[in-house]
Amino acid sequence: MKKIISILCFFVGYALANNGFVTYEVDGVKYEGYYSSPSKDAPLVFMVHDWDGLTDYEVKRAKMLFDLGYATFAVDLFGKGVRPTETAEKKKLTGELYQNRAKMKRLLYAGLNEAKKLNANVSNAVGIGYCFGGAGILELARSGADLKSFIPFHGGLATPEGEDYSKTKGSIVVFHGSADKSVSIQDFANLTMELEKAGIHHEMITYSGAPHAFSVFGSKRYHKVADESSWKRFTEILETTLKK
Repeated sequence: MKKIISILCFFVGYALANNGFVTYEVDGVKYEGYYSSPSKDAPLVFMVHDWDGLTDYEVKRAKMLFDLGYATFAVDLFGKGVRPTETAEKKKLTGELYQNRAKMKRLLYAGLNEAKKLNANVSNAVGIGYCFGGAGILELARSGADLKSFIPFHGGLATPEGEDYSKTKGSIVVFHGSADKSVSIQDFANLTMELEKAGIHHEMITYSGAPHAFSVFGSKRYHKVADESSWKRFTEILETTLKK
C-alpha cells in the first residue's frame, strides 16, 4: 500500500510541477508559452494559438489533453503579455508574421526548443493549430519539422509562393468547415491536390454548416457537431500515431 501511495504521490507531484506558463526569449524578446505534462515521457502535442494569442482557450485544450494522458506545449508567437482584443491589432500581428515567414519559423522552432528544454517528449509528438495557428502548423510542416503529424483546425490553408511540401515528414490532417467564409473551399481543394502530388499521407475532412473558428467554445461561431466530431477524430489519430 505504501508503495502504491508513493507512486501516486510521485505522479501527482510531477503533474503539479509541470503545468503552467513558461517565459523564454527569442532574439532578445520575451515570449510566454504554456506547458503541461501528466507524466514523464508523455506524448507531446505542440500547439499554435489563434490570432488573439495564447489565451484561456489554448489552456483549456491543453487541460483536455492532459486528462487524456498527453503533454502540451503551446507556443507564443506574439510576445509575453501581447494578447490582442481588437480586430485591427490581431490583423497587424498576424499580418507581420504572414509577411515574414522566416520569423514565423524562428518562433515556432524556438517553441519546440523550449519544449525540449523542459524535457518534453519532442520525438513522440504531433502539432496542431487553430485558425492563424493552423496556418502556422502547416508552415512548420513545410519546413521539415520532425513531428509525426500536422493538424490544423479551421486553419489558413493557402501555400505561400515559393513553398511546397517536399520537406514534410509527417502526415497532415485538416479539419475544415464547409461554411467557412475566411478560408475558401478552393483553398481546401488546392491543398488536397498539393499533398496528393507531393505524396504526403493526408486526411481532408469538412463539416457541413460549420463556419470559420467552429471549435471556439462560447463564441457565436461555435458549431457543436463539428467541434466534437473533429476532436473525436483528433484523439483517435493521437492514439494511433503516438506511443504511450
